[in-house]
Amino acid sequence: MADALILVRHPPVTLAWQTRCYGQSDPGLSRAGQAMIAPLVDRLAAMAPDVIIHSDMKRTRAIAEPLGERLGIVPLAEPLWRERDFGAWEGQRWNAIYRATGDAMDGMVDAPETFRPGGSGETTQRLINRITAALAATPCKATVVVITHGGPIACARATQMPEEIVLLPDLIPSPASVTVISPAPQ
Repeated sequence: MADALILVRHPPVTLAWQTRCYGQSDPGLSRAGQAMIAPLVDRLAAMAPDVIIHSDMKRTRAIAEPLGERLGIVPLAEPLWRERDFGAWEGQRWNAIYRATGDAMDGMVDAPETFRPGGSGETTQRLINRITAALAATPCKATVVVITHGGPIACARATQMPEEIVLLPDLIPSPASVTVISPAPQ
């Protein structure tokens, strides 16, 4: 893993999508989210990253590109850092999903190896495995900024602590937040 890993959750998405399940859907940022780009770029540029990675979605590219331009670094698009695939839930309103399925979405925590959101979505264990692979693929001996999503950041944070999977929802950061992870001592 990198010397320092700076994980950035994208700012808020467009208002029409804020109450929807949008995992691997690709909505843009809201006006408020767009207004957060410049301060985020300033903050991240001050951290002097050597590498910039983003999930290849519009909402992460909106930060990666101006940051890369500022620092003279070409951002790398890495789909391993995408949000969870929610299957048929993608694009649906969360309250409609809950009305239709009741507590079924608890399966993401209660049955992490088998529950597939939306019937065909990504299990929690697959998401964790994907993010573990993404972490292993980050350049060593570098300060790396990864602009990504709430679920992947929660998974990356979980790899740093001996907590149970049930705590993953509590590890999801707020939009436009910055989380710094240092590697475990060797």
